[in-house]
Amino acid sequence: MTTTLDALQSWVDQVAAQTQPEAIHWCTGTEEEYRDLIELMLAQGTLTKLNQDTHPNCFLHLSDPNDVARVEHLTYVCTESEDEAGPNNLWMAPSEAHQKMDALFEGCMQGRIMYVIPYCMGPIDSPYSRCGVEITDSPYVVANMKLMTRMGSKALARIERDGTFVKGLHSTGELDPERRFIMHFPGELSIKSYGSGYGGNALLGKKCHALRIASYQARQEGWLAEHMLIVGLENPDGAVHYVACAFPSACGKTNLAMLIPPDSMKGWKAWTLGDDIAWLHLDEAGKLRAINPESGYFGVVPGTNEKTNKNAFDMITHDAIFTNVATTADKQPWWEGKKVGEPARDWQGAVYDGTLGPAAHPNSRFTVAATNNPSYSSLAEAPEGVPISAIVFGGRRKQVAPLVYETKSWEHGVLVGAGTASETTAAMVGDVGVVRRDPMAMKPFCGYNFADYWAHWLSFPDRSEHLPKIFHVNWFRQNDDGDFLWPGFGENIRVLEWIIERCEGRAGAEETPIGFLPHVEDLNTNGLDIERETLEELLTVDTDQWSDEMASILDYLQGDGERLPEELVRQQKRIADALDEKLAKAS
Repeated sequence: MTTTLDALQSWVDQVAAQTQPEAIHWCTGTEEEYRDLIELMLAQGTLTKLNQDTHPNCFLHLSDPNDVARVEHLTYVCTESEDEAGPNNLWMAPSEAHQKMDALFEGCMQGRIMYVIPYCMGPIDSPYSRCGVEITDSPYVVANMKLMTRMGSKALARIERDGTFVKGLHSTGELDPERRFIMHFPGELSIKSYGSGYGGNALLGKKCHALRIASYQARQEGWLAEHMLIVGLENPDGAVHYVACAFPSACGKTNLAMLIPPDSMKGWKAWTLGDDIAWLHLDEAGKLRAINPESGYFGVVPGTNEKTNKNAFDMITHDAIFTNVATTADKQPWWEGKKVGEPARDWQGAVYDGTLGPAAHPNSRFTVAATNNPSYSSLAEAPEGVPISAIVFGGRRKQVAPLVYETKSWEHGVLVGAGTASETTAAMVGDVGVVRRDPMAMKPFCGYNFADYWAHWLSFPDRSEHLPKIFHVNWFRQNDDGDFLWPGFGENIRVLEWIIERCEGRAGAEETPIGFLPHVEDLNTNGLDIERETLEELLTVDTDQWSDEMASILDYLQGDGERLPEELVRQQKRIADALDEKLAKAS
């Protein structure tokens, strides 16, 4: 298999001459090819079979201990000017970056197979989809890209029709941390990654293409590439609304994407369209529509069990690749928080010793096709995408942020997104409880200057009168004893119900300086064991705290200097002034 597209063939020939592989394999995306890759890795010892009775077609990959996570400090955005990349990115001049990477790639695939992976991010026939080609020397990458994307012959056919594609060149190299870089060239629609086999560094269709390159591309073309889940909610009357949500890590993003309504919410259903990335386009009527560019999940597995996320727990019992989990004596996968079984060997393959740390790596992963998910929606393959009723930002805050509030305008919503923050947990490096700003949950993934990114968001009201409402949620508010006030998990659908009813103009709300909050009576608490006083605390807006919060947001935003959109400053001032007025009246 080769290609009729001269630009692609020429690039493949160029890379082959540079890297000097033993052979070249054009990936077709067939099940037979996938099985052959699995057998190859089993023979190489880079993959092992898990218990095929309990976990059919499941396998385990153990990474080099120095290669287990994204390397943000070695991830660069290479634009013509440093200002274009912005302070939110590490920058390197394109010429310097190419020189550095070309030296690393020289002869690096000798004795290895060079795999050419054509892939499509989004449904093959969608006008909103964009394609890429990843060249790699890792069969593990190919197998994961098979599960994660629409790859192979159909993707190649689309690339040949379109005539354009994102170029992604990857090699595991020697897995030397001193020779490890991920370079993004947004203006060239290209990526170069060397020295890592870990997912986020090596599966170039995911964060590299679908967020960093795509966010830049989206600005040029007038759409949005966002770090958002997409969930469909069907009420007892059969009406379905689709919601896109952006949360920083450790804020329940995957759980919400795969939400299961509680028994007390009879007639409600939830459908998963995506757990990580959403591409948002305006249709001809000005309605914002979303596709999930991925077709699989590369998820963090620790903490996953039947209670926290039953859909995820069930979908990884078959046809999945696990990375860096522990195993039981009978070779079932095991991780902290699984609540079933006991570890016998740790994530490095050694006999488990509890004094040496966790059995599974805290960033251990599963890769699985989206169709494995019991709540999978076939509309994930709809070329036209799904209409978005609401955009929801969220963070992990012990205080300050109420359970939910609605912003007063799209512009206000952009400010709320830009000010998104979470408090660090014990699972993160550094001090616990530190507030970290993560605008739109895109801090590690925006491929250009944040100030320009916010300006792009702010351009949408000029192009449509039918934009979705924007909300903020906080599932993690605590009382003085450190207890969570809201039960979370499936009960979160009660908050989403209010959000949907606000979009329909049916739910009540109280206007406050920070936005519209539900009255206690506006939330459906039927069958929920929660005191009225607790609900009131969850919906409290502390004026002093919010005055400090708005000052902190302004300080953060001003870090982007002169490129900061003036509209964000106006929105911040409007809210700060309203809070000051309220404080003055109270005194």
